[in-house]
Amino acid sequence: MDLDDVDRAIIAALLSDARASQRQLAREVGVAQGTITNRIRRMEDMGIIQGYSVVIDPESVGWNMTIMAGLMIAKGKMIDVQQKIAADPRVFSVYDVTGDWDSIVLARVKNRADLDDLTKTVFTLDGVTRSFTHVVLNTVKEDGLPRPAPSNNDK
Repeated sequence: MDLDDVDRAIIAALLSDARASQRQLAREVGVAQGTITNRIRRMEDMGIIQGYSVVIDPESVGWNMTIMAGLMIAKGKMIDVQQKIAADPRVFSVYDVTGDWDSIVLARVKNRADLDDLTKTVFTLDGVTRSFTHVVLNTVKEDGLPRPAPSNNDK
């Protein structure tokens, strides 16, 4: 489904504030409130908008370190290993990737001892043949919110 400029504006406004009322969205986007209601419902029904969530500051709830790990996984073990890794509550993303590594894992840990545990238990599961782990020193940008692609009219 192609998004038009109104859809893109609604999504951008929701990405800025998912708690905005439909009245606020209508004012910001410059369309009638009924249009907002119908467009949001349509985008939800089509799976474009998949939900609304709370964004927290990880450090304020005790997750003081962000970890990035690349894993080489034995042939035939990828799905099993990734599912086990994904089940760990410290892990927030698991990706299949191209390049030297089979999977990239993003996790948050409380401290060095927790990192040690993650490295020795999760990143050494049966099937993981090699791993590298990086500790994030500074987060420049992390919002996980890609903006809708521009319309053909914007190119």
